[in-house]
Amino acid sequence: MPLATTGDLVGRAAAARSAVTAFNVITLEHVEAVVAGAESVHSPVVLQVSENAVKYRYGRLLPLARAAVAAAEAAAVPVALHLDHVQSDSLLRQAPDAGFSSVMYDASGLPYAENLAATRAAADWAHAQGLWIEAELGEVGGKTGPGRAAAPPLDAHAPGARTWPAEARAFVADSGVDALAVAVGSSHAMTTRTAALDHDLLKELSAALEVPLVLHGSSGVPDDELTAAVAGGIAKVNVGTALNLAMTGAIREYLAARPDAADSRGYLTAGREAMVRTVASIIRVVAPTAY
Repeated sequence: MPLATTGDLVGRAAAARSAVTAFNVITLEHVEAVVAGAESVHSPVVLQVSENAVKYRYGRLLPLARAAVAAAEAAAVPVALHLDHVQSDSLLRQAPDAGFSSVMYDASGLPYAENLAATRAAADWAHAQGLWIEAELGEVGGKTGPGRAAAPPLDAHAPGARTWPAEARAFVADSGVDALAVAVGSSHAMTTRTAALDHDLLKELSAALEVPLVLHGSSGVPDDELTAAVAGGIAKVNVGTALNLAMTGAIREYLAARPDAADSRGYLTAGREAMVRTVASIIRVVAPTAY
Protein backbone atom coordinates (compact mmCIF):
# COMPACT_ATOMS: atom_id res chain seq x y z
CA MET A 1 0.00 0.00 0.00
CA PRO A 2 1.14 3.64 -0.34
CA LEU A 3 3.51 4.98 2.28
CA ALA A 4 1.72 6.24 5.37
CA THR A 5 2.83 9.42 7.11
CA THR A 6 4.11 9.48 10.67
CA GLY A 7 2.00 12.52 11.50
CA ASP A 8 -1.18 10.73 10.44
CA LEU A 9 -0.36 7.54 12.37
CA VAL A 10 0.61 9.42 15.53
CA GLY A 11 -2.35 11.79 15.25
CA ARG A 12 -4.81 8.91 14.97
CA ALA A 13 -3.20 7.13 17.89
CA ALA A 14 -3.27 10.25 20.07
CA ALA A 15 -6.94 10.85 19.27
CA ALA A 16 -7.73 7.27 20.32
CA ARG A 17 -5.57 7.53 23.49
CA SER A 18 -3.41 4.82 21.98
CA ALA A 19 0.11 4.83 20.55
CA VAL A 20 1.98 3.81 17.44
CA THR A 21 5.23 1.87 17.83
CA ALA A 22 8.31 3.09 15.98
CA PHE A 23 11.23 0.68 15.52
CA ASN A 24 14.77 1.67 14.65
CA VAL A 25 16.20 -0.32 11.76
CA ILE A 26 19.82 -0.88 10.79
CA THR A 27 19.81 -3.74 8.27
CA LEU A 28 17.40 -5.09 5.69
CA GLU A 29 16.64 -7.88 8.16
CA HIS A 30 15.48 -5.24 10.66
CA VAL A 31 13.22 -3.67 8.04
CA GLU A 32 11.67 -6.98 7.01
CA ALA A 33 11.20 -8.07 10.62
CA VAL A 34 9.42 -4.87 11.63
CA VAL A 35 7.04 -5.07 8.69
CA ALA A 36 6.37 -8.79 9.20
CA GLY A 37 5.83 -8.32 12.93
CA ALA A 38 3.39 -5.47 12.36
CA GLU A 39 1.53 -7.47 9.73
CA SER A 40 1.21 -10.42 12.12
CA VAL A 41 -0.74 -8.26 14.57
CA HIS A 42 -2.47 -6.12 11.91
CA SER A 43 -1.01 -2.88 13.21
CA PRO A 44 0.41 0.29 11.66
CA VAL A 45 4.08 0.86 12.36
CA VAL A 46 6.87 3.37 11.85
CA LEU A 47 10.30 2.42 10.46
CA GLN A 48 12.98 4.67 11.93
CA VAL A 49 16.44 5.25 10.51
CA SER A 50 18.76 7.10 12.87
CA GLU A 51 21.71 9.27 12.00
CA ASN A 52 23.91 6.66 13.68
CA ALA A 53 22.48 3.98 11.38
CA VAL A 54 23.31 6.17 8.38
CA LYS A 55 26.87 6.56 9.66
CA TYR A 56 27.12 2.77 9.96
CA ARG A 57 26.05 2.47 6.32
CA TYR A 58 29.08 4.47 5.15
CA GLY A 59 27.18 7.73 5.58
CA ARG A 60 24.72 6.87 2.81
CA LEU A 61 21.03 7.26 3.55
CA LEU A 62 19.51 6.06 0.30
CA PRO A 63 20.38 2.32 0.24
CA LEU A 64 18.55 1.57 3.49
CA ALA A 65 15.87 4.18 2.83
CA ARG A 66 15.06 2.75 -0.61
CA ALA A 67 14.79 -0.73 0.89
CA ALA A 68 12.50 0.58 3.62
CA VAL A 69 10.28 2.34 1.09
CA ALA A 70 9.98 -0.83 -0.99
CA ALA A 71 9.11 -2.92 2.08
CA ALA A 72 6.58 -0.35 3.26
CA GLU A 73 4.87 -0.18 -0.11
CA ALA A 74 4.59 -3.99 -0.21
CA ALA A 75 3.23 -4.20 3.34
CA ALA A 76 -0.32 -5.20 4.23
CA VAL A 77 -0.45 -2.58 7.00
CA PRO A 78 0.27 1.17 6.98
CA VAL A 79 3.99 1.86 7.33
CA ALA A 80 5.65 5.26 7.66
CA LEU A 81 9.32 6.27 7.51
CA HIS A 82 10.91 8.49 10.14
CA LEU A 83 14.47 9.90 10.21
CA ASP A 84 15.56 9.68 13.83
CA HIS A 85 17.95 11.69 16.04
CA VAL A 86 19.16 13.92 13.23
CA GLN A 87 21.88 16.37 14.20
CA SER A 88 23.29 17.02 10.73
CA ASP A 89 21.47 19.66 8.72
CA SER A 90 22.82 18.00 5.58
CA LEU A 91 21.12 14.73 6.51
CA LEU A 92 17.93 16.55 7.48
CA ARG A 93 17.70 17.99 3.99
CA GLN A 94 17.89 14.54 2.40
CA ALA A 95 14.74 13.35 4.16
CA PRO A 96 11.97 14.42 1.72
CA ASP A 97 13.55 12.91 -1.39
CA ALA A 98 14.36 9.66 0.44
CA GLY A 99 10.72 8.87 1.33
CA PHE A 100 10.60 10.14 4.91
CA SER A 101 7.49 11.93 6.10
CA SER A 102 8.98 12.96 9.43
CA VAL A 103 12.19 13.69 11.29
CA MET A 104 13.32 13.86 14.90
CA TYR A 105 15.70 16.81 15.06
CA ASP A 106 18.08 16.33 17.96
CA ALA A 107 19.68 19.45 19.37
CA SER A 108 19.13 18.12 22.89
CA GLY A 109 22.81 18.22 23.77
CA LEU A 110 22.83 22.02 23.47
CA PRO A 111 21.91 24.54 26.15
CA TYR A 112 18.22 25.43 26.10
CA ALA A 113 18.47 28.65 24.07
CA GLU A 114 20.71 27.05 21.43
CA ASN A 115 18.52 23.96 21.27
CA LEU A 116 15.48 26.17 20.76
CA ALA A 117 17.08 28.26 18.01
CA ALA A 118 18.38 25.22 16.11
CA THR A 119 15.08 23.36 16.46
CA ARG A 120 13.05 26.39 15.36
CA ALA A 121 15.15 26.68 12.20
CA ALA A 122 14.82 22.95 11.53
CA ALA A 123 11.05 23.06 12.11
CA ASP A 124 10.58 25.98 9.74
CA TRP A 125 12.51 24.17 7.02
CA ALA A 126 10.78 20.83 7.67
CA HIS A 127 7.30 22.32 7.57
CA ALA A 128 8.09 24.06 4.28
CA GLN A 129 8.89 20.59 2.89
CA GLY A 130 5.72 19.02 4.32
CA LEU A 131 7.59 17.12 7.02
CA TRP A 132 6.27 16.39 10.53
CA ILE A 133 8.94 17.16 13.12
CA GLU A 134 9.67 15.78 16.58
CA ALA A 135 12.17 17.22 19.05
CA GLU A 136 13.58 16.59 22.50
CA LEU A 137 14.68 18.95 25.24
CA GLY A 138 18.37 19.08 26.04
CA GLU A 139 18.45 21.11 29.22
CA VAL A 140 15.92 19.43 31.47
CA GLY A 141 16.88 20.58 34.92
CA GLY A 142 14.65 20.51 37.96
CA LYS A 143 11.43 22.45 38.08
CA THR A 144 11.44 25.22 40.65
CA GLY A 145 8.43 26.02 42.75
CA PRO A 146 6.52 24.78 45.77
CA GLY A 147 7.35 21.23 46.70
CA ARG A 148 10.06 20.74 44.11
CA ALA A 149 13.66 21.87 44.42
CA ALA A 150 15.77 22.86 41.45
CA ALA A 151 18.21 20.23 40.12
CA PRO A 152 21.24 20.54 37.87
CA PRO A 153 20.44 20.39 34.15
CA LEU A 154 20.80 16.97 32.53
CA ASP A 155 21.00 15.84 28.93
CA ALA A 156 17.66 14.40 27.86
CA HIS A 157 19.30 11.03 27.19
CA ALA A 158 20.82 10.72 30.64
CA PRO A 159 19.39 8.46 33.35
CA GLY A 160 17.58 10.67 35.85
CA ALA A 161 16.72 13.37 33.33
CA ARG A 162 13.27 14.92 33.52
CA THR A 163 11.26 17.23 31.30
CA TRP A 164 9.27 19.78 33.25
CA PRO A 165 5.84 20.96 32.01
CA ALA A 166 6.40 24.74 32.02
CA GLU A 167 9.69 24.44 30.12
CA ALA A 168 8.19 21.93 27.70
CA ARG A 169 5.17 24.11 26.99
CA ALA A 170 7.38 27.10 26.21
CA PHE A 171 9.72 25.01 24.07
CA VAL A 172 6.90 23.58 21.96
CA ALA A 173 5.27 26.98 21.47
CA ASP A 174 8.52 28.70 20.53
CA SER A 175 9.98 25.93 18.36
CA GLY A 176 6.83 25.01 16.44
CA VAL A 177 7.48 21.26 16.61
CA ASP A 178 4.70 18.73 16.03
CA ALA A 179 5.63 16.29 18.83
CA LEU A 180 7.90 16.24 21.85
CA ALA A 181 9.98 13.39 23.24
CA VAL A 182 9.84 13.70 27.02
CA ALA A 183 12.22 12.47 29.70
CA VAL A 184 10.15 10.66 32.33
CA GLY A 185 12.46 7.87 33.46
CA SER A 186 13.51 5.84 30.42
CA SER A 187 16.96 6.05 28.85
CA HIS A 188 18.54 4.96 25.60
CA ALA A 189 20.30 1.63 24.99
CA MET A 190 19.03 -0.13 28.11
CA THR A 191 19.56 -3.89 27.88
CA THR A 192 17.37 -4.72 30.89
CA ARG A 193 13.68 -3.85 31.25
CA THR A 194 13.99 -2.16 34.61
CA ALA A 195 13.04 1.48 33.95
CA ALA A 196 10.43 2.94 36.30
CA LEU A 197 8.57 5.85 34.73
CA ASP A 198 7.39 8.99 36.51
CA HIS A 199 3.71 8.68 35.70
CA ASP A 200 2.69 11.70 37.75
CA LEU A 201 5.06 13.85 35.72
CA LEU A 202 3.79 12.31 32.50
CA LYS A 203 0.24 13.22 33.50
CA GLU A 204 1.35 16.82 34.07
CA LEU A 205 3.10 16.94 30.70
CA SER A 206 0.09 15.50 28.91
CA ALA A 207 -2.15 18.14 30.45
CA ALA A 208 0.29 20.97 29.68
CA LEU A 209 1.00 20.14 26.02
CA GLU A 210 -1.24 20.02 22.99
CA VAL A 211 1.21 18.07 20.80
CA PRO A 212 1.65 14.27 20.95
CA LEU A 213 4.21 12.97 23.43
CA VAL A 214 6.93 10.48 22.50
CA LEU A 215 8.75 7.98 24.72
CA HIS A 216 12.36 7.24 23.80
CA GLY A 217 14.37 4.38 25.29
CA SER A 218 11.33 2.11 25.47
CA SER A 219 13.36 -1.10 25.18
CA GLY A 220 14.17 -0.73 28.88
CA VAL A 221 10.56 -0.22 29.97
CA PRO A 222 8.55 -3.21 31.31
CA ASP A 223 5.20 -4.08 29.74
CA ASP A 224 3.08 -2.71 32.57
CA GLU A 225 5.00 0.55 32.54
CA LEU A 226 4.52 0.88 28.77
CA THR A 227 0.80 0.26 29.11
CA ALA A 228 0.56 2.92 31.81
CA ALA A 229 2.63 5.35 29.73
CA VAL A 230 0.27 5.05 26.77
CA ALA A 231 -2.71 5.51 29.07
CA GLY A 232 -0.94 8.58 30.47
CA GLY A 233 -0.56 10.29 27.10
CA ILE A 234 2.36 8.77 25.17
CA ALA A 235 1.34 8.50 21.50
CA LYS A 236 4.61 7.28 19.92
CA VAL A 237 6.81 4.62 21.49
CA ASN A 238 10.38 4.30 20.16
CA VAL A 239 12.11 0.91 20.29
CA GLY A 240 15.60 0.04 19.09
CA THR A 241 17.78 -1.94 21.47
CA ALA A 242 15.14 -4.66 21.97
CA LEU A 243 15.48 -5.63 18.30
CA ASN A 244 19.26 -5.78 18.51
CA LEU A 245 19.10 -7.94 21.63
CA ALA A 246 16.68 -10.33 19.93
CA MET A 247 18.73 -10.56 16.74
CA THR A 248 22.10 -10.94 18.45
CA GLY A 249 20.81 -13.52 20.93
CA ALA A 250 19.27 -15.65 18.20
CA ILE A 251 22.42 -15.50 16.08
CA ARG A 252 24.60 -16.48 19.03
CA GLU A 253 22.34 -19.42 19.80
CA TYR A 254 22.26 -20.53 16.16
CA LEU A 255 26.04 -20.42 15.77
CA ALA A 256 26.68 -22.08 19.13
CA ALA A 257 24.59 -25.04 17.99
CA ARG A 258 26.21 -25.04 14.52
CA PRO A 259 29.89 -24.10 14.92
CA ASP A 260 30.62 -25.07 11.30
CA ALA A 261 27.83 -22.90 9.82
CA ALA A 262 29.04 -20.65 7.03
CA ASP A 263 25.90 -19.63 5.10
CA SER A 264 24.82 -16.28 6.51
CA ARG A 265 21.21 -16.93 5.48
CA GLY A 266 20.86 -19.48 8.27
CA TYR A 267 21.80 -17.29 11.18
CA LEU A 268 20.30 -14.15 9.67
CA THR A 269 16.99 -15.97 9.29
CA ALA A 270 17.15 -16.90 12.97
CA GLY A 271 17.91 -13.31 13.89
CA ARG A 272 15.16 -11.91 11.70
CA GLU A 273 12.52 -14.28 13.08
CA ALA A 274 13.51 -13.38 16.63
CA MET A 275 12.98 -9.73 15.78
CA VAL A 276 9.58 -10.50 14.22
CA ARG A 277 8.47 -12.03 17.51
CA THR A 278 9.80 -9.06 19.48
CA VAL A 279 8.04 -6.56 17.24
CA ALA A 280 4.71 -8.37 17.54
CA SER A 281 5.06 -8.70 21.31
CA ILE A 282 5.81 -5.01 21.85
CA ILE A 283 3.03 -3.82 19.54
CA ARG A 284 0.53 -5.99 21.43
CA VAL A 285 1.50 -4.13 24.61
CA VAL A 286 1.61 -0.64 23.11
CA ALA A 287 -1.46 -0.86 20.85
CA PRO A 288 -3.56 -3.88 21.87
CA THR A 289 -6.57 -2.66 19.86
CA ALA A 290 -6.78 -1.21 16.37
CA TYR A 291 -7.30 2.53 16.04
